Amino acid sequence: MTISVFLADDHRVLRDGLRILLESQADIQVVGEAENGKKAIEGICAIKPDVAVMDITMPELNGIEAAQIIHEALPTIGIVILSIHSDLEHIFRALQAGAQGYILKESAGSEVVSAVRSVYMGRRYLSPSIRDTLMEAHMQNRQMESPLDQLSMREREVLQLTVEGHSSAAIAEKLALSPKTVETYRSRLMVKIGVRHLPELVRFAIKHGITSLD
Repeated sequence: MTISVFLADDHRVLRDGLRILLESQADIQVVGEAENGKKAIEGICAIKPDVAVMDITMPELNGIEAAQIIHEALPTIGIVILSIHSDLEHIFRALQAGAQGYILKESAGSEVVSAVRSVYMGRRYLSPSIRDTLMEAHMQNRQMESPLDQLSMREREVLQLTVEGHSSAAIAEKLALSPKTVETYRSRLMVKIGVRHLPELVRFAIKHGITSLD
């Protein structure tokens, strides 16, 4: 049986590399691609692949938020998160969103095939360093919480679009809201996470994987 895979990453070169790698396997076929979280949701919901391989940091909607929406809508689709982040917060948020796999970009070439096959078979797959991080957290009984947990989905959408440089009017059009409502969401989320101005908000978003420096 052939495993159908959907790729979501904002870097075309990486998507091309993953496609070549995956399709070199007789039992894997790439059936769709997307360069941002919104398009990933649309494509995955339309195609319904067996497995989705998704980057965390993507425009419009990041991979973790997209994974949560996909998992809630189509829980049988296996989700593998591809990330540069190896810290506890990102790992926990991804698993909490419904991802069954989490691999680091630095080792994606050697691990993505194994991750896709494992998730397709209903097993979890984590990069070795990710397993070590989770084991250490468990042994130290550390709480895996994120400031983003305080925000609603709509507030997280407004946060991401704001730090990507969209105006209140543009965000309002994308989310079918009024500009005043967008500003209310932005003010509320800034209070919740304890930031006072836009530069702080951008630093917060970079730190927590909402956007990148690219």
